[in-house]
Amino acid sequence: MAIIPILSPWVLLVAGIAFLPVYYIIIPYFWTYRHLRGIPAPFPAQFTSLWLMSISRENKRSEYIDALHRRLGPVVRIQPNHVSIADDKAINLVYGHGNRSLKSAWYDTFRSIGYSVFNTRDRAQHSHKRRIVAHTFAPKSVRQMEPCFAQNLKFLIEKWDDIAKDGAKTDGYADLDCRRWINFFAFDVIGDIIFGSPFGMLQAGADLAESRTTREGPSTLLPAVKHLSHRSEIAATLGAIPELKPYAQYIPDPYFRKGLEGVKSFTGVAIARVKDRWENPKQPEDRQDLLSLLQEGSDDKGDAFGFEELTAEALTLLIAGSDTTNNTFCAVMNHLAANPHAMSRLQEEVDAALPADVIVPTHDMVKNLPYLNSVINETLRQHSTIGLGLPRDVPPDSEGIHFRGHYFPAGTTLSVPIYTIHHSEEIWGQDALEYRPERWDNATAQQKNAFIPFSTGPRACLGRNLVEMELKILAATWAKRYDVCMRQGPPEISEGLTRRQITMNIGIRRR
Repeated sequence: MAIIPILSPWVLLVAGIAFLPVYYIIIPYFWTYRHLRGIPAPFPAQFTSLWLMSISRENKRSEYIDALHRRLGPVVRIQPNHVSIADDKAINLVYGHGNRSLKSAWYDTFRSIGYSVFNTRDRAQHSHKRRIVAHTFAPKSVRQMEPCFAQNLKFLIEKWDDIAKDGAKTDGYADLDCRRWINFFAFDVIGDIIFGSPFGMLQAGADLAESRTTREGPSTLLPAVKHLSHRSEIAATLGAIPELKPYAQYIPDPYFRKGLEGVKSFTGVAIARVKDRWENPKQPEDRQDLLSLLQEGSDDKGDAFGFEELTAEALTLLIAGSDTTNNTFCAVMNHLAANPHAMSRLQEEVDAALPADVIVPTHDMVKNLPYLNSVINETLRQHSTIGLGLPRDVPPDSEGIHFRGHYFPAGTTLSVPIYTIHHSEEIWGQDALEYRPERWDNATAQQKNAFIPFSTGPRACLGRNLVEMELKILAATWAKRYDVCMRQGPPEISEGLTRRQITMNIGIRRR
């Protein structure tokens, strides 16, 4: 009878709770991941993923990890089974072709409606999806997108010309909220390219887009830019502990509530646009867009994409074409405004290359301008839209990886932090933190290999050619048409999946 009180439900509950730290912390540290115990780590990252989740929650992950490497060295443990390697020699080892590494469970938190080429972790499924999506970014397809970009850029210029004319201050420069207008521009451009028509944000001067929570749900107008930012932040934060995603709504922190609302609402933007196309198919005489190219694809069984899979791929393209692109556009403008010598040299090159009556140059006119290319590269080095180390798992059927005297067996998660690699004095010299486009005149082989703003290997960004085309046309157009100055200090950066400037205020005047 004496044993009955000992085995009462309350005693068992307390015992179970007491055992949780043993199961989730002590056993993994001393046994499951014992091979990583010799790697330095910030307490308590070697015991729990809550440390990485916490710094991700502060939206400063890349800066934290960079400071960590500067303090503890190139190989640092940032989760019980996750090692960050700040060494450019590890880039090909972790991300390169032929190593068969797998995306980690971190990517599961980015799935909101079906699997896409970005968030699928299955190698065969990714290869199939990549073949289809890569077709939409073939050189011929990218050339067909250029008129859409140019048309929207002309509309943006009209808006900025009005601001420059009507808002000039005593110094001759008008105040421009660059962040706001570039957000509108990027969304309209990618809407036009993917779905055949812009969202109308430039026209309205407002952050509004149609959204549907389900295919048959009611249509509402929502602030898409705001929801995209929240979506990016929550997915990257929960990625540290993907198992928490189903329970995140119960966390008493408005950060998670806003993030989950952002996931749902922004997914609804893709649902609304795909639903419209599903019910109103393109006609043969209509201009081809990315969605129509995706509709020509098929799933693993050879069948045409269903609504969910089509929406998942459209959502991925929408995020990549708006979130990553607008942040890079703003970075170009920020660095040129903050570095008058770079702006002056770019203006000289553009003025000499382009006829006076050209408002928006073609890509062919500017693609080979050397200093323009250096400006773009230096901007992407200083402000890679994605700065964190994208996590990869050592394949389960491999013999593991040996690097810098450490052994990483199958199942270990590895990452190479892009921000840290791009700001390494060992790679870029003592002026690595400075914005200096001239460094690309004599870039070394090591520097070129360490330059990975679009990642590298089989999972690298498929839209690289489109982004580079857009950046060159935009930067050349801007330099040719405007003089600029800074209206604020260095912009504060907030990081989810991507790194974005919270504010970007500059002064502009017509040249």
